[in-house]
Amino acid sequence: MKTNPLKKVPCANITIFGAKGDLTNRKLIPALYNLFIENHLPPAFAIYCVDAIQIDEAQFKDELLAGVNSFSRNGAANPVQWKDFAARLVYLQGDFLKEETYLGLKAKMESFDKEHSIRATRMYYFATAPRFIEVIADGLSKYKLATKQLLDRIVVEKPFGTDLETARKLNRYLTKRFAEKQIYRIDHYLGKETVQNILAFRFANYVFEPLWNRKFIDHIQISLAEEVGVGKRGGYYDSAGALRDMIQNHLLQLVCVIGMECPKEYEAEHIRDAKTRVMKSVKLYSPEQVFKDVVRGQYTEGDINGVERPGYREEPQVASGSDTETYVAAKMFIDNERWRGVPFFLRTGKSLPRQSSVIVIQFKDSPHRIFKDDIVPNRLIISIQPELEISLLFESKIPGLEMKLFPVEMDFMYQDAYTGNVPEAYEALLLDVLEGDATLFMRADQVEAAWKVVMPVLDAWKKYPSKKLHFYKSGTWGPVAADALLKPFAKEWFRLPERNNHHE
Repeated sequence: MKTNPLKKVPCANITIFGAKGDLTNRKLIPALYNLFIENHLPPAFAIYCVDAIQIDEAQFKDELLAGVNSFSRNGAANPVQWKDFAARLVYLQGDFLKEETYLGLKAKMESFDKEHSIRATRMYYFATAPRFIEVIADGLSKYKLATKQLLDRIVVEKPFGTDLETARKLNRYLTKRFAEKQIYRIDHYLGKETVQNILAFRFANYVFEPLWNRKFIDHIQISLAEEVGVGKRGGYYDSAGALRDMIQNHLLQLVCVIGMECPKEYEAEHIRDAKTRVMKSVKLYSPEQVFKDVVRGQYTEGDINGVERPGYREEPQVASGSDTETYVAAKMFIDNERWRGVPFFLRTGKSLPRQSSVIVIQFKDSPHRIFKDDIVPNRLIISIQPELEISLLFESKIPGLEMKLFPVEMDFMYQDAYTGNVPEAYEALLLDVLEGDATLFMRADQVEAAWKVVMPVLDAWKKYPSKKLHFYKSGTWGPVAADALLKPFAKEWFRLPERNNHHE
């Protein structure tokens, strides 16, 4: 293996709380392994895997290897590389509520520091249920495991609270024990390569940024479609719903990236300031607007690709007669100089025909009417999944003797432009945490601003739980009522792409 070029972080102690969970097996360890074999981790590091479950360390490592073999973008692990990586893994069985868990972890890290004659960077990843966040934070603080503001960081997964008040309470709890710059609130969508590329696309290419405003853009659509139902997450999902699970974080973060002003420089606080200003400019819904501008739906039984799917209320751990939404479509406006009057249409849902995440920037009609043919407005399509792609729809003359026009697409495909595998979102985010780069992570005020946007909707739904809950069959694109959001603008939802084909 080559000499590691990473100079900022010579040594790292990485701790994963909730090490026996699905997130660790499917995402975190495969991401750390990929960073290791591609020489991005520090020269000296240890990974402490903490969980309450009693298990033999060798068996635990075998389970992690199976996860890497199944979920790593690089495929099955190389035996020599895995042996080297696994030697850095330590399983610590311990109850998050007990003193000995934290003292045992502290002793391991202090021994590591002594061995390498340096105080290593410490990263604590909370891969646990939300109820353990405050417990673990208190343990780290009480037993002084994160005392170095410039070296020690905690990583907290969504959900960040269940509403504005609980988010504020959680932020207050954490900031009493850690400095804000030590807290990394992770949204893995922001680590996806196409999402990161939006900033480069906008601010490094002068041809697009002058058009990125209400003068030239007609409307914007952001769609995050999921083919899966709630599966084994019925218990969690029934108390959350699509608005909390997807809109409050993933989709609103995409709104920030699309809608933000150019930061003074590519630096964490400048970028997070710009995103927060967007969130604070979103026009809040009145109670009357909620049922006019937001559509909620719930899937019933149906067929997806020839496979029968149960309805949401028939899923395990879901309450019979549940009114929890599995689909949300919303129209919103950003009330600032750049975007005033431009509608943003958001939609997300489960048990839809296919997995697809797409941002569509629809430009206004051409002011010039010199051609007889109908002109299709220019459209910029940013595909996050299933393919990493950016395409521009524009009019072109059909070859021949007459002036006839036809819309064509100019495509940029990551897989065609770049060789090698594109890093997974968690790889980019974990490396950023180790290096102390908070650019892609949410600050407390940004999280609270996002909750302020969705609270009028949650409040209205709580007051009228059954009002206007629309049902849609599994395998369809959601309730028909969602189409009505676009009709006053003479628009329709963009038809989401299939793999290697978005020309439906």
